[in-house]
Amino acid sequence: MTAGWRPSLACAALAALVLAGCASEPTRLALGVTRAEALQRLGMPTAVYPLPGGGERLQYSRGPMGYEVNNVDVDAQGRVVSTRQELQESLFDRTIQPGRWREADVLRTYGRPYETARVGSFDGVVWTWRFKSMNAPRLLHIYIDPTGEVARYHTADDVMRDDVRW
Repeated sequence: MTAGWRPSLACAALAALVLAGCASEPTRLALGVTRAEALQRLGMPTAVYPLPGGGERLQYSRGPMGYEVNNVDVDAQGRVVSTRQELQESLFDRTIQPGRWREADVLRTYGRPYETARVGSFDGVVWTWRFKSMNAPRLLHIYIDPTGEVARYHTADDVMRDDVRW
């Protein structure tokens, strides 16, 4: 054993790091805490959006290269009422509303995209986010027409990932 090595101190330091990591994870935030407590635990959000009814959404994005966008919704009384990691493939069908959603709805849900592009088969812009499905890197593409309305979306494999060999 190395001189000065104290297993109990090392274990305590590791436990503190693990607990600090959990405290800064938005989806582990207890419902009902105040907005001020949420900000103290999570830090400044990457974006803040107003919600219907006087509440607001604190958005914590790990983009553009990350795979998560966590939304913390606060009601009009300043209490956390929900937390959710939005970039989950199982949520897309229930969340994205082609023909109804506008750019503002997309931003309020997913934040700024990883990439924006134009394609020859669509008159508009395609916004793209990175996410993981079963630990495999994937892409979410949302097609926004020239009026700012969501036309459609689809997911695809991230062909730029390291484990794909051509």
